[in-house]
Amino acid sequence: MSKRAPLEIVIAGGGTAGWTAAATLARFLGNYATVALVESDAIGTVGVGEATIPQIHNLIVGLGLDQAEFLRDTNASFKLGIEFTDWVRPGHKYFHSFGQVGRGVGLIPFRQLWLRARELGQAGDYGDYSNNVAAARLERFAIADGRDGAAPDLAYAYHFDAHLFAQMLRRYAEDLGVNRVEGMIERVERDPESGDIRALRLDRDRAVAGSFFIDCTGFRSLLLGNTLGVPFVDWRRWLPCDTALAVPSENVPAMRPYTQSGARPAGWQWRIPLQHRVGNGHVFCSEFMGVDEASEILLANVEGKALADPRPIRFVSGHREQFWSHNCVALGLAAGFMEPLESTSIHLVQSGIGRLLNVLAGDLTDTTAARDTFNKLSTIEWERIRDFIVLHYVANERVGEPFWDHCRAMELPATLAEKIDLFREAGLFVREEDELFLDDSWGQVMIGQGIMPRGWSPLADNVPAQDIGPFLQAIAKSCRVKAEALPDHRAFIATMTGRALEQFA
Repeated sequence: MSKRAPLEIVIAGGGTAGWTAAATLARFLGNYATVALVESDAIGTVGVGEATIPQIHNLIVGLGLDQAEFLRDTNASFKLGIEFTDWVRPGHKYFHSFGQVGRGVGLIPFRQLWLRARELGQAGDYGDYSNNVAAARLERFAIADGRDGAAPDLAYAYHFDAHLFAQMLRRYAEDLGVNRVEGMIERVERDPESGDIRALRLDRDRAVAGSFFIDCTGFRSLLLGNTLGVPFVDWRRWLPCDTALAVPSENVPAMRPYTQSGARPAGWQWRIPLQHRVGNGHVFCSEFMGVDEASEILLANVEGKALADPRPIRFVSGHREQFWSHNCVALGLAAGFMEPLESTSIHLVQSGIGRLLNVLAGDLTDTTAARDTFNKLSTIEWERIRDFIVLHYVANERVGEPFWDHCRAMELPATLAEKIDLFREAGLFVREEDELFLDDSWGQVMIGQGIMPRGWSPLADNVPAQDIGPFLQAIAKSCRVKAEALPDHRAFIATMTGRALEQFA
């Protein structure tokens, strides 16, 4: 492989997507590729995505980043999951936590035991049996250090400042030799025979040529959409929200180790705690609510003083029909928009890069098979995540509210309808085609949104009825005791970063 001519990779656009791609490609392709990134300081980034899922560890570990340094440089906090409030009906709440819920007995899955215990009147809230939920409720956190019993092995992700994260990745990438080119892309030059992209033309008649291009130009999708003409697959019939308002606010005493998502009359509101501020946003459907009303609702539900005026961001949920066309792959918003309800935006950038690294060969004369495989796997991943997000909307009891009535009446994607039917019949989830969310995630959201199985597996009947209640009580107690022994979330971050608690106020 070292004898081949290096790939000349050109990334159009920076931000989190562009610099994640630059850092990862420079780290793993080494002398096999040169990487240039073209961006303009005159073009801003969306930068509202500040919550992640545990797969972010693959990026941090893969790049060899120091966790404490990462926390300091991005003002990060820890995330144990998401608390959903009012989604089913006003006053109702549940957690979608990371990690395992409960524990099975032999071949008997925990959820089947819980369903039988529920019928017997011996089951608590489903979240009572999760270490993550117990720690989140008490606002506690720690990372297991390997000592037996010292701390539960919590599955976690992060909240962080996306702009600061992009800056950190830029420093990393440039240290590895990535060439950043400042300038506005004025036009894209294509090969007249193959249609491949040959170069990006900038101001002052500058050109950045390459053999492979990555489009990270955001909603413009300058390369894949505008230049190569790849159509957009519109998902508004399933995900009707089309506007987001974002506003930062001052810190408050509670630095909760989880994201909060509260349903609103025409959408939902997020709350994401960082070390230096709180990120807030309101995602809504403009067909059912105007920007002024949505802004009032957002500001009325912000804890602490707002630090700016809400700024609207228009979007359409969906993705490009192909993610790879000719010699160009799109990442981030250039590839599509996934509503941020389950914090999957950065993961989709990561998985796209990982998929590209797995199929990209040195000889670019014919990439048909690699391109087809990449597009097939990417489409499957996006559609399965879409289904998981749609589940939150369709399973609601907010009768009489136009937006929520509309969501409840939607015709579901067949892949989601099958999952709901199977869960209602047997409390079962079957993972297909390496989809992102696993059994524990689907189970928590199905039950949390009120989709309750009609029965349980006969396997659960093998446990005597008088033993099920005490078994579940022991698990719930263990989760509580372990959580109570953990340090305060804010205090743990202060210790890890070497910062004083007063710096977070």
